[in-house]
Amino acid sequence: MTHVTPPATPRRRVSADKGALVSTIQGLWPYLWPKDRADLRARILWATVLLFVAKLVTISVPFTFKWATDALVPANQHDVPIAALAAAPVALTVIYGVSRLLMALLTQWRDAMFASVAMNAVRRLALEVFEHMHRLSLRFHLEKKTGGLTRVLERGRNGIESIVRMSMLTGVPTVVEFAMILGVLLWQFDWRYCVITVVMIVAYMTYTTKATNWRIGIRRRMNESDTDANTKAVDSLLNFETVKYFGAEERETSRYDKSMERFEKASVKAYVSLAVLNAGQAAIFTAGLTACMVLVVIGIREGRHTLGDLVMINAMLIQLYQPLNFMGMVYREIKQAVTDIEQMFDILDRAPEIADKPGAKPLVVHEGAVRFEDVRFAYVPERPILKGVSFEVPAGKTVAIVGPSGAGKSTISRLLFRFYEPQSGRILIDGQPIADATQKSLRAAIGMVPQDTVLFNDTIGYNIRYGRWEATEAEVEEAAALAQIDRFIRSLPEGFATSVGERGLKLSGGEKQRVAIARTILKGPPILVLDEATSALDSFTEKDIQDALERISRGRTTLVIAHRLSTVVNADEILVLDKGVVVERGSHPDLLSRGGVYAQLWNRQREVDEARATLEGLPREEAAKETLSVASKEPAPAPAA
Repeated sequence: MTHVTPPATPRRRVSADKGALVSTIQGLWPYLWPKDRADLRARILWATVLLFVAKLVTISVPFTFKWATDALVPANQHDVPIAALAAAPVALTVIYGVSRLLMALLTQWRDAMFASVAMNAVRRLALEVFEHMHRLSLRFHLEKKTGGLTRVLERGRNGIESIVRMSMLTGVPTVVEFAMILGVLLWQFDWRYCVITVVMIVAYMTYTTKATNWRIGIRRRMNESDTDANTKAVDSLLNFETVKYFGAEERETSRYDKSMERFEKASVKAYVSLAVLNAGQAAIFTAGLTACMVLVVIGIREGRHTLGDLVMINAMLIQLYQPLNFMGMVYREIKQAVTDIEQMFDILDRAPEIADKPGAKPLVVHEGAVRFEDVRFAYVPERPILKGVSFEVPAGKTVAIVGPSGAGKSTISRLLFRFYEPQSGRILIDGQPIADATQKSLRAAIGMVPQDTVLFNDTIGYNIRYGRWEATEAEVEEAAALAQIDRFIRSLPEGFATSVGERGLKLSGGEKQRVAIARTILKGPPILVLDEATSALDSFTEKDIQDALERISRGRTTLVIAHRLSTVVNADEILVLDKGVVVERGSHPDLLSRGGVYAQLWNRQREVDEARATLEGLPREEAAKETLSVASKEPAPAPAA
């Protein structure tokens, strides 16, 4: 069975190189106009009404300015009483102030109405990306750095907000205002003013587009250096103890500083390019404004215009500068935002390597028997890991898999969880191919106690409850008791509310393993996988943990992946895996009697245990007996007199 990766979804593809605005709005539209939220759609319609009303008021403001100016300069000023001369301009000035206030209020009302729409879109899309990250394969996450992924998510979330707010709250209103201003210029003046204004707008937007496209490469390099610096910082802080062990603070600081140096240089280039962009925009607008005002001055001298027209054209174009500048900013911000979310959309484009088949049904576990049938697998084609592995774990029995490092032991557990798909062969649970079952039901049926237990940076209670979130407090406490960690928890001042720290580093290795065991007990799965769960622990802790694991294994189908052979001597069957092939299988006594690979591994480990015991101060003979007694689970005989 060869796994075929589903094709990517083209509609999500976004690039800052071309078609950014159109493709981005197309991608965001389902989130801006959600079919399941009538209240948000109503807000959009109401915000649109407010938009047009606000722009009508905006266009009326220069008219009040013109009327007030013309009222101050009447045609025959000497025949008009002073009181009458002052009354009209004062009233018109008040109207001007009221108009500006009304324009501001309507604009802010519109923005407030649309805020919930914009932030809902941000939330839904960010949530979709987060969910998609969890659907992607283990291979994807092993190839990526956590710090880089979190930075992509953070920057993408901010970029989405910028796009939504810029396009819907600034871009659309600005286009409406452009159209209204051109209509007023044609009505109040003549076609020459419209031509000058249109040429100015076209030149302004053309320059802005070209300059912004030039800045995209600079912005991209700045983002890459920012991500690199953030990744190095997170990686270094997560490995704080390792840094201290090797006295590598200066080296880590140097690595971080090199990344920040690249970020600094890219940021300086970004700010310089922004200054060039702003200077060019100002020059183009000033040329257009000056040309229009020269035409009005000529018209005043010829008697076709009034002084109020000069004030009006100045106010109209100055008022145009803000939305025109916004259009440049909108384009610039959208391009930058799309640059920021390119990687986020790339993640959404990436189809999960492991996906439920169409019509996949929940796995129904009656007994929990596990079977591997001629399973072949390779992470990369050039290096096969499993070469036709077949075995069965009968319901309620324990089967152990042992072998040298790199033999493919942990790969078996990853395939069982469907973190990867085998290139050929089948894996069945109670006769059902796991490839035909839903991943959720498959993983609900299997419990895992790994070698390296990583806990959430939360409380002990939270980490235990993670096994079954709806469990009661009593069930959580019972699971802790069965894992033999309840006494330790009660000795803590905050009990189950004690924080475990980043990755559980406030707890010892044995305490973390007991939390992992309690979590698995609470989950209550019919199938249990123990992946070298005690290999990193000391002898005394290993013995306690091993006792706890044996208790939770009773009555469950258990697959044990072991490094220390003494922990699997009581397994119903032991498989010896070497170079991707099962070379031996049988019980512990049978395998020892054959003198093969297992016997060699056993003897080698006995020598290691004896050497360790000697270092701890035990006589060699007693150390050997101690090893055998652990293997047989019987008390060691007394030393000879």
